Amino acid sequence: MTAAHPHNGAQSSLSYVSPSPTSPWGTYLSQVDRVVPYLGPLAKWTETLKRPKRALIVDVPIEMDDGSVQHFEGFRVQHNLSRGPGKGGVRYHPDVTLEEVMALSAWMTVKCAAVNLPYGGAKGGIRVDPKQLSLKELEKLTRRYTSEIGIIIGPQRDIPAPDVNTNGQIMAWMMDTYSMNTGATATGVVTGKPIHLGGSLGRVKATGRGVFVTGREAARRLGLKLDGARVAVQGFGNVGGSAAELFAQAGSKIVAAQDHTGTIVNKNGFDLAELVPYVKANGGVGGFPGGDAIDNESFWDVDCDILIPAALEGQISAARANRIKAKLVLEGANGPTVPEADDILAGRGVLVVPDVICNAGGVTVSYFEWVQDFSSFFWTEDEINVRLDKIMVDALKKIWDTADRHKITLRTATFAVACERILIAREERGLYP
Repeated sequence: MTAAHPHNGAQSSLSYVSPSPTSPWGTYLSQVDRVVPYLGPLAKWTETLKRPKRALIVDVPIEMDDGSVQHFEGFRVQHNLSRGPGKGGVRYHPDVTLEEVMALSAWMTVKCAAVNLPYGGAKGGIRVDPKQLSLKELEKLTRRYTSEIGIIIGPQRDIPAPDVNTNGQIMAWMMDTYSMNTGATATGVVTGKPIHLGGSLGRVKATGRGVFVTGREAARRLGLKLDGARVAVQGFGNVGGSAAELFAQAGSKIVAAQDHTGTIVNKNGFDLAELVPYVKANGGVGGFPGGDAIDNESFWDVDCDILIPAALEGQISAARANRIKAKLVLEGANGPTVPEADDILAGRGVLVVPDVICNAGGVTVSYFEWVQDFSSFFWTEDEINVRLDKIMVDALKKIWDTADRHKITLRTATFAVACERILIAREERGLYP
């Protein structure tokens, strides 16, 4: 029933998915194959990592403002629950597919294990362009989707969070819908909520902060001073924008920025006190008067020391990997680098801090939020940032030690550390029945 994985002869996890090597799921399978030699006796459980535990496809019908009824396709995938309940965001995007959500859920499994959180991996999404919906239609879509996936989510089962094109308001609607359906307020069913509904301080900028913290540690290893370092950022939203602000505070110059509205450059560095409000007011970096516009493809030729891909997956292709001038790539997005490009960057001596550790700040503070919701005791933002920094630094140190010991890339080392933890849990729990 399984289809052959065309990249390396390994088997795909599901009969209805035949991934190409550069698709999100194909990329993930390739990453798993690379880590097998470092798993020892646990390698016998590798197939566990290639098969999502549960994949739910739901129809989401809503009545539009004009009285018509439209149907949207929604997904929730739980990749692995060996270490705890599922954890992972929900994205609203016109290109969402089951295969993409499967890959994102699998990367969440690895990410949670990499920073040693007691979670498995999950992910969700709806194939929709939310910009085409009114606020009322968006609420209806969210509530119906939550009701449809309500059979598998819950504070101890699977905890959604914001992702691409979703935010605290959408999490509030999800929490309220689940609570109404179960008859009791369940703040812990989602994270990334508004503060007054059980959200955590520091959550909004946590992913970007994690990118900065891991970038700071990596730069120190490379002997690269952040003061004066030139940084290029793809995706200037919550992750890329927050990371850019922290790098700027450390003295770095943000010399290029790209998002869906265009690409801008300024070799002397943007004034973020002007750029950040401009992006909030105009929906993107395009047209910012403090920089020069260039075509989107030229972004990959920008002279910089640090590159932060913080948009969507599959952005760094083999061709683009040969053009990147940065010494350090910090993966703010999930799956931005295809495996062939990974090899090219490694061969060129470019250090890549992989997504599964680099952008784990968001899920780490989501964990803090979940814990705070259960105890109804909330921490200060300073406490959260100190705890986040320590977890990220300690996790990266263990990964770096593993990379040095085996002489492998940070990505393979992250997978080695994470997959060992996942498969130990799988082995110790055993198979039921």
